[in-house]
Amino acid sequence: MTDLRSVRRRSFLFVPGLRPDRFAKALETGADVVCIDLEDAVAPDRKDEARALSLPIYHEQRAARAEKALRINSIRSPEGIADIDAILKLETLPDALVLPKVRSADEVRIVADLLRSRPEPVALYVIIETAEGLERVAEIAEADPSIVALFIGAVDLSAELRVRPTWDALLYARSRIVHAAARAGVAVLDVPFLDLEDAAGLETEARRAAALGFTGKALIHPGHLAAIHAAFTPTAEEVAHARRIIAAFQESTTGLVVVDGKLIEKPVVREMERILLNAGTAA
Repeated sequence: MTDLRSVRRRSFLFVPGLRPDRFAKALETGADVVCIDLEDAVAPDRKDEARALSLPIYHEQRAARAEKALRINSIRSPEGIADIDAILKLETLPDALVLPKVRSADEVRIVADLLRSRPEPVALYVIIETAEGLERVAEIAEADPSIVALFIGAVDLSAELRVRPTWDALLYARSRIVHAAARAGVAVLDVPFLDLEDAAGLETEARRAAALGFTGKALIHPGHLAAIHAAFTPTAEEVAHARRIIAAFQESTTGLVVVDGKLIEKPVVREMERILLNAGTAA
């Protein structure tokens, strides 16, 4: 079975559900994941239209290398149920589904169980954007092996928490989501930076997110891709260091090695393997 979690997910590019013509171009940008959005990007009275326009695209673009995702509506809503029903009838499923406004682990399990009626594996992304979801995030993160990443949904979550969607106001929420993702062994993605003209602000926020433990960041414009990849891709020096540590542990019989004059214990190897994954290489 495909290891759904051993995929590099530094960048996650959203495409509006009513503009599937942009999907093919988005797949050529170099983004690790490209996602058609049937939820926030589509007005309530145009959901049927968006499904009709977007869902056939996954078969047409099935050979594209980037991971091809689809953000559906909440499965607590009629539109979300309609999305799942339509998806299960497709000739070719998306590589991944993005589940918004998740409040409980059971929501994830329901979708995962339905998808298992099809033979191909489908990864799940879970957006934490409700106060209830934030409270239960550790349980949600471990709801099903098909989960590959958590998202923070800053705008909706800030409204629920009665704060502005600023970095400082959401620092606790970001940290809690990062903690849950690390504990579950899944990726964790930061919210898109919405100011398309503020390049310095984007770079600062992306590097802040990486320092906090996020493994990638979503975006709504390909112009943000370079800054995001720079923030979440290890440097050549970091890759070389990771290779030295992994090689040293492969040769060691004690579980303790000294690299560059520093004593390093075996648990560090997991971090070094993650560095190589994010660099697009292998040990």
